[in-house]
Amino acid sequence: MKSYSIFSLLRNALSYHQNWQAAWRSPEPKPAYDVIIVGGGGHGLATAYYLAKEHGITNVAVLEKGWLGGGNTGRNTTIVRSNYLWDESARLYEHSLKLWEGLSQDLNFNVMFSQRGVLNLAHNLHDLRELQRRVSAIRLNGIDSEILNVEQVKEMVPILNCSPDSRYPVLGASLQRRGGVARHDAVAWGFARAADARGIDIIQNCEVTGIRRDGDRVLGVETTRGFMAAPKVACVTAGHSSVLAAMAGLRLPIESHPLQALVSEPIKPILHTVVMSAAVHVYVSQSDKGELVLGAGIDAYTSYAQRGSLSVIEEIMASTVTLFPIFSRLKMMRSWGGIVDVCPDASPIIGKTPIRGLYFNCGWGTGGFKATPGSGHVFAHTIARDEPHPLNAPYALDRFANGSLIDEHGAAAVAH
Repeated sequence: MKSYSIFSLLRNALSYHQNWQAAWRSPEPKPAYDVIIVGGGGHGLATAYYLAKEHGITNVAVLEKGWLGGGNTGRNTTIVRSNYLWDESARLYEHSLKLWEGLSQDLNFNVMFSQRGVLNLAHNLHDLRELQRRVSAIRLNGIDSEILNVEQVKEMVPILNCSPDSRYPVLGASLQRRGGVARHDAVAWGFARAADARGIDIIQNCEVTGIRRDGDRVLGVETTRGFMAAPKVACVTAGHSSVLAAMAGLRLPIESHPLQALVSEPIKPILHTVVMSAAVHVYVSQSDKGELVLGAGIDAYTSYAQRGSLSVIEEIMASTVTLFPIFSRLKMMRSWGGIVDVCPDASPIIGKTPIRGLYFNCGWGTGGFKATPGSGHVFAHTIARDEPHPLNAPYALDRFANGSLIDEHGAAAVAH
């Protein structure tokens, strides 16, 4: 058995993927569907999967203008956590985290979810008091969170610069032990394969060029592969959501910004948790391949470009070396940018629009990846029943008219 497995491995390694069974179909688009989902990233694929699994709706098309996971799903730093301040956010992200904890089993696909913990550092008394306040609020919502003193932080991350003489001395940290990281590509592939197995049509290289409507109801979408009719159209296109909304005559209260990240050359395992600092403005984790994954904040300018400015890269590296002097000799191998759409209150829009049958899931800013399964789950409920799930009811578009905002700028003090 062992020799057969080795032979199979060698044979497949030299086959250049020829004659491999496809993980999902590449069907020709049908003229009409019950639901069309625009956007083949993690949120769109998760929505399709849960529409089929939870609601029995399988006559669904997922339209992606490029390849699956080629947008923000493949251009992020893969952090997963649920330690949010406000009740609405805590409930939604905790719902997502619980789905993450069983996702590999549910999809029968290893998404490489590693619950290695997420540390948020405190560098002054204000930081420490703010973290203590947040931990208390988080625990009131039944979510794991705790405060560590300096000695406990040192024990957990020995390579962290905890010297009292440093420019940013570490006074403590908050910790969510259930937080961690996952493999972004595997999340897209897992949801795609599982959705396809339930009959969902996944159509790549199919750009939506218009949204057709009759008065106050949607009729379908114009695409580079022809018109497709559907009584329900759900847009999950992250940084390009405002473009899709404009096609339907809507203006959303969002801005799109580049968000950069970079990775180092691979090294042996040395950092076994995620370390974040709002004051120093950087977050660091180590991938399973040994690369350091580094990120910080968004570029200030608005853009649809999947790249950013040199100044942010310089800031990320300087901040990393401040916290981890041991990393000063590492070479940075590559950088990339995603396009994040940010709402005025740093919380997403998940729900219906004034146009009947048209739904939007957008505005996640820097927190979209961690919400992937939870977002898809509640959005599928909203589409199937034409009413919000209790968890995404507070995230309706009309909150910007009635003032019921969910201010999570503090949770995004350092983008992640």
